[in-house]
Amino acid sequence: MEKKDYYDLLGIEKTASDSEIKKAYRKLAMKYHPDKFSNASEKEKKEAENKFKEINEAYQVLSDSDKKSKYDRFGHAAFENGGGNPGGFGGGFGSGFSGEDIFSSFFGGGFGGSQGQRGPEPGNDLRVDVIITLEEVAKGGEKEIKYTRMGKCSKCHGSGAEPGSKMNKCPKCHGSGRIEKIQRTMLGNFKSVVECDECNGKGKIPETKCSKCRGTGVEREQVKKKIKIPIGIHDGQRLRMSGMGDASSEGGENGDLYIFFHVKEHNFFVRDEEDIICEVPITFIKATLGGEVVIPTLTGKKTIKIAKGTQNGKVLRLRGEGIHNPRAYAPGDLLVKILIEIPTNLNVEQEKLLKEFDNSLKDKNYKMNKGFLNKLKDLFK
Repeated sequence: MEKKDYYDLLGIEKTASDSEIKKAYRKLAMKYHPDKFSNASEKEKKEAENKFKEINEAYQVLSDSDKKSKYDRFGHAAFENGGGNPGGFGGGFGSGFSGEDIFSSFFGGGFGGSQGQRGPEPGNDLRVDVIITLEEVAKGGEKEIKYTRMGKCSKCHGSGAEPGSKMNKCPKCHGSGRIEKIQRTMLGNFKSVVECDECNGKGKIPETKCSKCRGTGVEREQVKKKIKIPIGIHDGQRLRMSGMGDASSEGGENGDLYIFFHVKEHNFFVRDEEDIICEVPITFIKATLGGEVVIPTLTGKKTIKIAKGTQNGKVLRLRGEGIHNPRAYAPGDLLVKILIEIPTNLNVEQEKLLKEFDNSLKDKNYKMNKGFLNKLKDLFK
């Protein structure tokens, strides 16, 4: 099911101040407090449970300036790698306070899953923007991308310990990776189980920290990778590459890499879904007498026939010369709109011929000189 907009959930504008966000959250939190639904039906309790979960999730993001900034830029995609929690771009609810902790206190763990059982946080998701041409959209192909990410330390291989140094049990969490914490909130005091800030949830700390990564287990690295351009992709669509984002400093899985495609504006073609449209100018002589004209397509030049008496604005359809959609039965078409050019700055001879031509149309008995049409063609090429 599609997630609801966090601002809509709290009933506030994007320009809301911190105090307005807090005020809106508190009002809704009290409205959906479980005490108010103790005598309600199971259906009403469930609805309140879901609503309470949603508003807490929204508040955890919008009350944190860093998470709020990421949400404003990327929407819910910023947190997709976090298993549904707002943290996919770098870190869960943080600081030990979450909608899950509050909800567990009220509803006895209604989110499914006990506290303290969450694994290490994954690495941050990353975004790369790629510009492609309409020809690449039509043909597909490959493109090399370059980006910077946090990768596993090449010296300690992610352990955080200096090679040869052993790992000791964390003295703060006694190897569990989690500690209990009392959190004071506007709804009262709650006990929650949070990640140990001494070992970052690993349960172990190095006897001697790695001199290269200073014990974090990660270092900045440059990545080059060839990606496939999906045939028929639209401007603004994205491609998710699992595990190609930042490495986790806590020993979790890598984040994901999101490739956002931007289709460069074409000099000649305009795209309309799977069809492409272009305008081709021809002389009024060719429109009148017919003939052939060479036009560009996404696969090369083609010759098309112009019928006698073609009118300005006539659209010719070339079947299968558009964009191929893998989910469609057949590719789109190329639509060629004919534009008839009207000559300007005629010389004396051209004006004379046109007048003679005009007279021939008015008078059925009018006789033109031999080779008149050929001369007309030559003068108005």
